[in-house]
Amino acid sequence: MRQLQAQRIRINGIVQGVGFRPFVYRLAHELDVRGEVSNTASGVTILAEATAAALSAFRRRLESDLPPLARITEISVGRESRRGFTHFRIVESDAGNGRDTLISPDVSVCDACLREMTDPADRRFGYPFINCTNCGPRYTIIEDVPYDRPYTSMRRFAMCPRCQQEYDDPLDRRFHAQPNACPDCGPQVSLRDAGGAPVGSVDPVADAARRLRAGEIVAVKGLGGFHLCTDAENEEAVRRLRKRKHREEKPLALMSADLAGIRRYAHCDADEERLLLSPRRPIVLLAMKNPNPIAASVSPRNRFFGVMLPYTPLHHLLLGHPFTALVMTSGNLSEEPICIDNDEAVRRLGPIADCFLVHDRDIVLRSDDSIVRRSAGHTRFIRRSRGYVPVPVFLKRDTPAVLACGAELKNTVCLTKGDRAFVSQHIGDLENLETLQFLEQTVRHLERILDIRPEAVAHDLHPDYLSTRYALERNDLPRFAVQHHHAHIVSCMAENRIDGPVIGLALDGTGYGPDGTVWGGEVLVADAAGFTRAGHLAPVAMPGSAAAIREPWRMAGSYLHDAFGGGFAAVDLPFWEGLDRDKLPVLRKMIERGLNSPLTSSLGRLFDGVAALVGLRSRVRFEGQAAMELEMIADPAETGAYPHQWEKIEGVYQVPTAPIVRAVVADLQNGVSAAVISSRFHRGLVRLFSDLCRQIAVDTGLDRVALSGGVFQNDTLLSALVRKLESEGLAVYTHRHLPANDGGISLGQAVVAAARLHAG
Repeated sequence: MRQLQAQRIRINGIVQGVGFRPFVYRLAHELDVRGEVSNTASGVTILAEATAAALSAFRRRLESDLPPLARITEISVGRESRRGFTHFRIVESDAGNGRDTLISPDVSVCDACLREMTDPADRRFGYPFINCTNCGPRYTIIEDVPYDRPYTSMRRFAMCPRCQQEYDDPLDRRFHAQPNACPDCGPQVSLRDAGGAPVGSVDPVADAARRLRAGEIVAVKGLGGFHLCTDAENEEAVRRLRKRKHREEKPLALMSADLAGIRRYAHCDADEERLLLSPRRPIVLLAMKNPNPIAASVSPRNRFFGVMLPYTPLHHLLLGHPFTALVMTSGNLSEEPICIDNDEAVRRLGPIADCFLVHDRDIVLRSDDSIVRRSAGHTRFIRRSRGYVPVPVFLKRDTPAVLACGAELKNTVCLTKGDRAFVSQHIGDLENLETLQFLEQTVRHLERILDIRPEAVAHDLHPDYLSTRYALERNDLPRFAVQHHHAHIVSCMAENRIDGPVIGLALDGTGYGPDGTVWGGEVLVADAAGFTRAGHLAPVAMPGSAAAIREPWRMAGSYLHDAFGGGFAAVDLPFWEGLDRDKLPVLRKMIERGLNSPLTSSLGRLFDGVAALVGLRSRVRFEGQAAMELEMIADPAETGAYPHQWEKIEGVYQVPTAPIVRAVVADLQNGVSAAVISSRFHRGLVRLFSDLCRQIAVDTGLDRVALSGGVFQNDTLLSALVRKLESEGLAVYTHRHLPANDGGISLGQAVVAAARLHAG
């Protein structure tokens, strides 16, 4: 008789709602293992009885043969008393006390489901909500754990006998697929007019497609919220969408049916194809083809389109009609959260959309599309949201439970638990009550489904951010104010799992400095416990404060004043054409008297000033627009670079911007093109910051550099600076798991607060 052994195997990770238990069931039957498997609030527990050889093979293949969406982060094996199991079974979930399981993000519909949806003989032919354990909604429908149907927004849809049979069969692809449904028992799609009244339609998707072809704007309810859609080849329709949405110039996302459609208007290499086709289905920035059939208003004054492939069955059905591409922009008014509720969408989007393609499956938590690009040899996030959240960032060591509330722009929140940092989906710019309420809802949701009770709260140093005010209201917990750029650098260190100190380049538009000025062109020596400001751009005035961000001509005037003194308005420049010169004496007084003109060391503001000087932008319609357009025009053939210098003042390197500005002015007066000036400006910055890092490396003995901040979304600057620093023998660390912009700052805040808690 074979000698049987018994083991209890505990598995943590993304192992619920991804077909893990039926995988275990099939594997156990194959290897003659008896026992049971169940979901718990911590993951999955297996009781297994078999020979030693069978158990060894069982444990090995549990890790090597995972289902497509599963991910194991921890596995533990302990001896167990034999219970005399006669077969292997799947048992009901056990909620238990602790909650350590990881929840799968929402993923695109799989190929097997698509084949069924397009098969006229299949009972789910044309069904917009087809899914299985390998695909479909997860994070956006879950209300609590364990991930079972009663804890999702599918609980009100009772399965028909055929769906229930699939759900109960461990050998079926839909075993315990919580959103499992069919046309007889599941969610339904319908068409409504602009006022929300039902439109009688036998085929709502086909009718919506006809309206799109006629130039209408259709609000479509997707996975994590609504999209506003129109035909991307229809210039008049795109212009009308922009006007109604109050999104004058910011690029609009596109969705095409397949890669062949995308190749009609954009270049796409093998790495970009893999991103487009991945189950996460992000928006990928692709270089435009010229000419192309897409309306010029989709991405004005830009060399890139933001493109994605369909990720829900409904998208596939809609794109099954003959469109090169559809505009698929977030269903909101500019600066508001994306709509997720049908009635809310009619109320908020009624003035924009001509009709609504809706369904009756509730979205529990909104989640915008993620945005990525290939830069400096890696995939970089611009926005991390649907498809990636709530997969955690794994830290180098366990940390206390901390809630970090993020910054003001591109806000995310972060909760830490053990060696995991859960950075939320994109919340947005905290400029209104609706977005603040979204932040509060996201915190409550994550605390509940992750079972995290924070021991401390971290927030930005700026006292007036809504995220700071929210943190200060959590007065039951210790609160830690974290300087903006310190958080940037620690965020980069944390996702690269390195300890400090490092040389940190924190380059962005705005961050509150401890000295009361606006920082943003910073070289820090930092670790999680603290930082020293080793260098920075010399500060200049921001005349008008926030108005100087919206109106880059003000920054151009400030940099000219800094470079040429009070007579700056007499400098002969094309820049003055089109400006109201009567404003210049007022601007000069503001600068010289410090009237509503805080000082800034921001590199983002220097980008704005140079963009205005070369004639690109005197005013911007969205954050970062001037800097982005300056990058877009850079001449790659140019080899020149603007000069730089610095001086050491009280142990800190200060870099005056006047030499750079004077060089720009001289080129403008000599008729040098804006494209060449842009290239020289970028190349000069690369030399400046690489030289400064090398000098600080000599001073400190450090040989590692961390790069963070929104300026590093500039591919021209990032790629060249990484190459230059590495050529100097420095190890360079960049963001790959989170955005370099403020979307990643909550992670840094959490790790800094955890370090302070640890230090007492």
